[in-house]
Amino acid sequence: MNLDALVRPGTDTGRFFLVDYLPTYAAGLMLASLVSAGAPGPLEAERVWRTASGLGVGQIVFAALAMTLLAVLFHPLQLPLVRLLEGQWPALLAPLTRWSRRRQINARRRLAALEGAVEDALEELPDGDAPLDEARIQAAGHAGTLRRIRFPAEELCRPTGLGNVLAAMETGAGDAYGYDAVVAWPRLYPVLGNPVRSIVDDRRNVLDATARLSVIMAVTGLAALALLAFSGWAVLLAAIPLAVAWIAYRAAIHAAMAYSEAVVAAFDLHRFDLTAALHLPLPADDATERLANARLCDSWRQGLENPTEYEHRDGLP
Repeated sequence: MNLDALVRPGTDTGRFFLVDYLPTYAAGLMLASLVSAGAPGPLEAERVWRTASGLGVGQIVFAALAMTLLAVLFHPLQLPLVRLLEGQWPALLAPLTRWSRRRQINARRRLAALEGAVEDALEELPDGDAPLDEARIQAAGHAGTLRRIRFPAEELCRPTGLGNVLAAMETGAGDAYGYDAVVAWPRLYPVLGNPVRSIVDDRRNVLDATARLSVIMAVTGLAALALLAFSGWAVLLAAIPLAVAWIAYRAAIHAAMAYSEAVVAAFDLHRFDLTAALHLPLPADDATERLANARLCDSWRQGLENPTEYEHRDGLP
C-alpha cells in the first residue's frame, strides 16, 4: 500500500481513512476502553492497560478488521449525516426546528443591522465632516462578509449554522453568471482543472470528516453516559466525547465556509469550460451569459430540451 495515498485526503484511500475510518476507530477505542476498565460499574484504569497488553496479534487484527467493516457499512450514511447537521430533522422535532431557525434568523439580522448602521451613518454625514472611525467601517465590512458567507436570504434560513453556510453556497455560487449551483454543479465538477478540483476535494473531505466526527462523538457520548451511569464521578468522562462533538461541529462550519469559497471559485474559473464541453457558443456579454445559463439551468431542472443549439468546434469531440 502507498502510505502517502493513505494519508492524502485527495485520494480515495485517503478519503476513506480520514472521513470513515478514523472517527469510527476513535469511537470504538473509547467505548472499548470504558468496557475494559469495568463499565458499567466502578472503573479501574489499570485494567485498560492489562487488557491491551494481553491482546494477541489475532485479536488486534480482528479488532482492526471489525472497525474497517463498521466504517464501510456506515459509509453510505455520510450524506444523511450531513443533512442531519444541516437541520433536516423529522417532523417530530418541528418545535425545535422552528426555535432553532428563529435563532439563526436573529443572528443574520444582527449582522445585517451592524452592516446597515454604518452605511446609514455614512450617508448622513454632511460634506466636510470627518469620516467614521476606520475600525467601525471595517467591522461593518466584516459583518457583511459573514452575512453573505454564513447565511442565505432570510426566507431560506435553516435551523443550523452548518445548514445556512451550505444554503448560502447553493444560492450564491454561480448566481452572478445565471447559474443555479444545485443543478449546475454536477455538470461543472467533471470539467474542473486538476488544481481547482484538488482544492475542492480536499475541502469537501475536511467538511465530511468533521461532520462525521461530530455525529459519531455525540453518539459515543450518549453511549458513554449509559455505560457510566453506575460508575460514580466517572460519568463525567462522557463529557469528553460530547465536547469533541461540539468542537468538531464548529470545525465543520468553518470547513463548509472554506468549501463554499472553493465552489464559488470553481464557477468563476471554469464556467466557460462547461460551455465548451456542452458545445454551446460563448456568450457575447454578461447579460447574454446570465440569460443563457439561467435557461440551461431551467432545462436541467425540469428535464427539458437544451434551449440553445450546440455547435462543434475544433479541438472538441
